[in-house]
Amino acid sequence: MKIIFAGTPEFAASALAALLNTEHDIVAVYTQPDRKAGRGQKLTASAVKQLALEHNLPVYQPLHFKASTEEGLAAQKELADLNADVMVVAAYGLILPQAVLDTPKYGCLNIHGSLLPRWRGAAPIQRAISSGDAETGVTIMKMAAGLDTGDMMLKTLCPIEATDTSASLHDKLAQQGAEALVQVLDTEATLQHYLETREVQDEALTVYAHKLSKAEAQIDWTQAAEVIDRNIRAFNPWPVAFTPIDETNNLRVWNSSVSTHTSASAQAGEVIALDKNGVHVMCGDGKAVCITNLQWPGGKALNAVQINQTQKLSLGHLFA
Repeated sequence: MKIIFAGTPEFAASALAALLNTEHDIVAVYTQPDRKAGRGQKLTASAVKQLALEHNLPVYQPLHFKASTEEGLAAQKELADLNADVMVVAAYGLILPQAVLDTPKYGCLNIHGSLLPRWRGAAPIQRAISSGDAETGVTIMKMAAGLDTGDMMLKTLCPIEATDTSASLHDKLAQQGAEALVQVLDTEATLQHYLETREVQDEALTVYAHKLSKAEAQIDWTQAAEVIDRNIRAFNPWPVAFTPIDETNNLRVWNSSVSTHTSASAQAGEVIALDKNGVHVMCGDGKAVCITNLQWPGGKALNAVQINQTQKLSLGHLFA
């Protein structure tokens, strides 16, 4: 089949890489315009663009597809002229109007990192961890005009482990999404089967995964230990959980676990133990969190052994 692929970050690049190992004809790759990144703020191509260029695939980077502008209409026509059988969309980052969704012969398919209709929206992986979900997965759906409202064609399941961060869970779901996509697109007949048997989402079960903010990554030590631990892992790799160490500086907390240590007299936010496992901090429910990876301002992220070697923290230290 003739396929258009649209995506931007690593999550999408995994799916494109899987498609490159099939017999399908990838006629075009759409991705976000290059963005400034890194300390030098140099224009950097997306993960999807880099992979596409490595395989000599034509790359398109329109700013939008809005019919209200000449630029948007030109982008719509350019896409239509590709005469694709199907368009695959994975973390693309642009809104596709109905005219675009209807352009390919079989429409547009989306790879979404949750078990829809739970966690529609921008941050499904992070919200699943933060909320304490036991499992998540990937949904392949036929796209509709609403936010992740399309009919579901295939779902995969992925347990959420107590050690998972958003980074580790992202990698698992990226692999599952790539495999599920290849399964749906095995042949034209296979695609037709999945389209014919697709399932409408139950709106009553809808939960939205709202976009993350830096402010919500500040640790509230009065919360329960399990809640704090989940949030720390959910906010890795972005925006990264933090706790203030003075009026202007924050300690970044990259990873943690629920501690077995406890104290009858310690306050929430107080360091009650330092050992080979990390820094044990009292929480609001009388249990503790063990910080296993943290970063002082201007320094590198340190593991438990390195944290103890710095001797910057001591028993009784109180985090705000």
